[in-house]
Amino acid sequence: MTRQASDQDDPSSALDDVAATLVWVEVDDEAAIAELAARLATVAAGIEAPARRELVAQAGKKLSRIADGTAKAPADNLAAARRLVAAAVDTAAVDAAATTQSDEVTVSACPSDERAPASGPPTLEEGPPPPAAAEDPRCEAIDNDPELIQEFVSEAYEYLTAAERALLVLEAMPDDRPAVDTVFRAFHTVKGVAAVLGFTHIAALAHRAESLLIPVREGLVRFGLAYANLSLRAVDMIRSLVERAGAAGGAAGLSVPEGYSALMASLDGPIGADEPATPGAAVDPNEPASVEKSPAPAAETPAGAAPTTETWVRVRTDRLDQLMDIVGELVIAQAILSSDPALGSEHGRELGRKVGLAGKTVRELHDLSLALRMVPLRGTFQKMARVVRDTARRVGRNVEFSTEGDETEIDRKLVDALADPLVHMVRNAVDHGIEPAEHRQRAGKPPGGNVRLRAYHAGGNVMVELSDDGRGLDSDKLVASAVAKGLLDPGATLSEQEAFQLIFEPGFSTAAAVTDVSGRGVGMDVVRRGIESLSGRIDIASTPGRGTTFTVRIPLTLAITDGMLVRVGAERFIVPTANIRITLRPEASSLKTVSGRGELVVLRGEAIPMFRLGRIFGVPDAVDDPTRGLVVIVGEEDSCSALLVDDLLGKQQVVTKSLGEFIGKVPGVSGGAILGDGRVGLIVDPDALIALARQAA
Repeated sequence: MTRQASDQDDPSSALDDVAATLVWVEVDDEAAIAELAARLATVAAGIEAPARRELVAQAGKKLSRIADGTAKAPADNLAAARRLVAAAVDTAAVDAAATTQSDEVTVSACPSDERAPASGPPTLEEGPPPPAAAEDPRCEAIDNDPELIQEFVSEAYEYLTAAERALLVLEAMPDDRPAVDTVFRAFHTVKGVAAVLGFTHIAALAHRAESLLIPVREGLVRFGLAYANLSLRAVDMIRSLVERAGAAGGAAGLSVPEGYSALMASLDGPIGADEPATPGAAVDPNEPASVEKSPAPAAETPAGAAPTTETWVRVRTDRLDQLMDIVGELVIAQAILSSDPALGSEHGRELGRKVGLAGKTVRELHDLSLALRMVPLRGTFQKMARVVRDTARRVGRNVEFSTEGDETEIDRKLVDALADPLVHMVRNAVDHGIEPAEHRQRAGKPPGGNVRLRAYHAGGNVMVELSDDGRGLDSDKLVASAVAKGLLDPGATLSEQEAFQLIFEPGFSTAAAVTDVSGRGVGMDVVRRGIESLSGRIDIASTPGRGTTFTVRIPLTLAITDGMLVRVGAERFIVPTANIRITLRPEASSLKTVSGRGELVVLRGEAIPMFRLGRIFGVPDAVDDPTRGLVVIVGEEDSCSALLVDDLLGKQQVVTKSLGEFIGKVPGVSGGAILGDGRVGLIVDPDALIALARQAA
């Protein structure tokens, strides 16, 4: 079939193709413009609706004038052609989107070119899912194809994420053309695929959002706050619709979120006055804003992805989980096989060599399966950029946000779990940390504050640091506030670090008044519980008047643990090597007992609290004399403790297993592992274990 016949048979698809090409074509590319003019003439011949046919024909005539040199203002003609084609595409979406009958709304599950054109955008009311249109055999298979819908959802998330990142860049650099192009491409692609799948309300909103930025793209106005707010609202609304589309599994079952109609009206209404476009213009420093300090988005390719030599393939996450489970079982089987005493016999040496060779392959396979679960923190960091931007505007702060190490990878299951604590921390940094501009100037600081998010690997952990150059924490004020709220007894004395930890107490807040951002005393409590649920910890460093740094330490993955296998009585435990500083056999002279502090072991002049693992878990026959056992020093230099065990059995990499719903959460234990002899060893959580021991003491 020739292109001409194809364009005439499927005018809607051809019109979308022409609209996408028109976004990129330049006014001096006469050959491309002539080809587009010819295509529009063919498309117009295949359109039955008179109004839309006229729009397409007029666009073709304007392009023809540019191609044959008769246009007096070629750039104006090209801009007009773009608007005409956009209107024609929009009319197609309206034809397919809705027919209003009194208070009811009908959304077609498949676009049709045979209806009369509507006079305006579809009116979609919030509430229950709109009733489906009459079934159409041409689109039933597409509308009900769950795999195709899920693929659309996944790709739409990627495009919307790219658009959000580009919009934040545009707030800092309003004349960044690649960023504008990225937003256009995202809205246009989502619009086209949504229309094909019958999600016409998504298509209509994406088209309105795309059309909103036409004056910015053509240099008629400067990208300003009004455009940023509306565009970001559109991204949020489309993301919500896409999420519902994935859950509904089809256009007929999709409900419209609250605020859809109001947003559509805002996109159609007049936009707040913006300054004319000025090359190199910067954001008004007097306007509260948050700016992500990052390079402009890289130029992208006809597919919407950055040029790359790598090949990517999408894999369902449940299949990755299944692969990890199978490989984990393989690792356990290999460990059991290698521990078989028969391999040490004279007749088993050759078999032992073969088992060792297989073990090397199993370890490589295990490492590869773990790598497949790893994803960069880039997406999470970008979400934080949006949180900073919105919070800063809400509380009237001028904040610059910067990131470092967003390529740091972490287990994908930890990414989502980390996002919620980070949201609370970032909001806290902007609202509580960064002072108002006038306060900063009185303190000799620049009026705008800085919030920085940094990630890096450290051993088997991922470190995430959130720092600000704000007012910092005052330990005396924290203690006074805790006493006033009844969280501390009057006269209580705390170290600086203990005072800092008060901000994680439920109900504690330093806010003077409750707002929609903070003041209820629940945010940082959520942070601590969230981090601890990931077997992580959070530390604070702060200087009054200079700022605060929160350091979150979480394991690289919860699927595997590098640990030291220790024996206590007849039981064995696994202590994560990431928590171990040193192991030693104590001498009698280094052991002390102090009233009120319990047992201590002195190491290099430092008195370290010692806890007996056998007593904590009630293990019979555990070593009683510390000089006959070993102590494992765990924790950081400023807060380390010693665990007394009977013996060290060696370092081992184990597959972490849940204890199951029947047993549930055991204090001081993060999971279990099947050892080489088939028995189960408990993986201890040193921080929680020490806290449990202190509480018992």
